[in-house]
Amino acid sequence: MKIAVVCANGKAGKLIVKEAVERGLDVTAVVRGENQSVATKVIQKDLPQHSTSLKHLCDILSGTDIRLCIVGGAGSLYVNPEHTLCVADGTDFPDIFKPLASAMAKALKELRKRYDVKWTYVSPAGDFQAEGERTGAYILGGEELTLNEKGESVISYADYAIAMVDEIVSGNHLQERISVVQK
Repeated sequence: MKIAVVCANGKAGKLIVKEAVERGLDVTAVVRGENQSVATKVIQKDLPQHSTSLKHLCDILSGTDIRLCIVGGAGSLYVNPEHTLCVADGTDFPDIFKPLASAMAKALKELRKRYDVKWTYVSPAGDFQAEGERTGAYILGGEELTLNEKGESVISYADYAIAMVDEIVSGNHLQERISVVQK
C-alpha cells in the first residue's frame, strides 16, 4: 500500500511514517525542509495554512478512491451526549490552544460537507503526549471524549501513530471522525 504523510517532519508525522514503514507500507514523506523521517521517498512542499491546505487536498482527491486521513484535534470532541458542548468550550481549556482548536473544528466542519472525498478525521485524547510511552494498546472512540479505565483521556504520539496506521490500512471509518485514547 502506498501512502503519503504530510508534515512528516512533525512529532506525530515522524512516528506515523516510522510505524507505516515498519509495517511495510510504501511511504512518501511530504516535508517543508530537509526530510527528518525514516521515509526514503520525499516531496518538499510548504503547506502554510491548515484549512486552505486541507481544502486543496480535498479538491485534488475529489472523486478518487484515494483516502485522506487527518491528524485532528481533541478540542472539538463532544463532552455531552447531545453534542452541543466540546472540550474547547470548557472553562479549564487553555486559552493558548483555543485558536488552534477553533481552526481544527472549522476544518472538521468543512470536511463533513465533503461527500466526494474518502476522509477520516482522527482526534487524539485530550492529553496528547509527545514523549509518552508506546504501549501498543488503544481504545477507539467516536465523536465524544473517551476515557480509559483509569478515567483518563491520554495517548502518546507513538500509540496515536499505531491507531492512525491501523485506520489507514483498514479504511473502516470513511467520512467519519474517530478518536483514540490509551488503554
